[in-house]
Amino acid sequence: MITRNIAGVSPLRATVNASSASAGHTAPQRGQAQAHQQAAALPVYRNPLRGINGLIPERVDMGIDFGGSGPIYALGNAVITHAEANSVGWPGGGWITYQLTDGPDAGLMVYVAEDVKPTVQVGQHVSSSTVVADMFSVGDGIETGWAQPDGASAESQLPAAGSISGGGPFPTMIGLNFEELLQTLGVPGGSNRTQPAYGVLPANYPTSWK
Repeated sequence: MITRNIAGVSPLRATVNASSASAGHTAPQRGQAQAHQQAAALPVYRNPLRGINGLIPERVDMGIDFGGSGPIYALGNAVITHAEANSVGWPGGGWITYQLTDGPDAGLMVYVAEDVKPTVQVGQHVSSSTVVADMFSVGDGIETGWAQPDGASAESQLPAAGSISGGGPFPTMIGLNFEELLQTLGVPGGSNRTQPAYGVLPANYPTSWK
């Protein structure tokens, strides 16, 4: 209770005014706090393969291979940097990359490759609710993982990650890192995830997403 005098206002009136103001703002403040807690609880990243029919986890190599068909979503807030239906180089199919702009992996580049057709355009801002590609089933499946900073190919091919290309050895450290992120989002693990890993995990890649 307020008891000190306020210039021109009696202690009793000040008390009443303060109580009234407090009562008038209690509900909005509580509502704002609840909204803030709910916003904080929302996941930064979501399972990008949640829409795939017949999802089959395969091996971890430069990234992670999967079989199935259906829509592929972005991990989270990002900007599309490549969106090719027919890549002339590796991997010889669709090639989509996007740079994450939020969360612990902000700044890192993700690729989705092989049996995919892009549904986005370069420069487009996307979220975890955006379908970035359609996966079709013709035998090869898809591969997804960490891409090089310029989006040219898989990060595992750079010296900083061990210079490991399509010939292996597999699984790569960088591939397992991306696979572990997907597992935290509910994606099944790769078939060779418990085997010895090769290459190096660059220091700028988080190892915990909790």
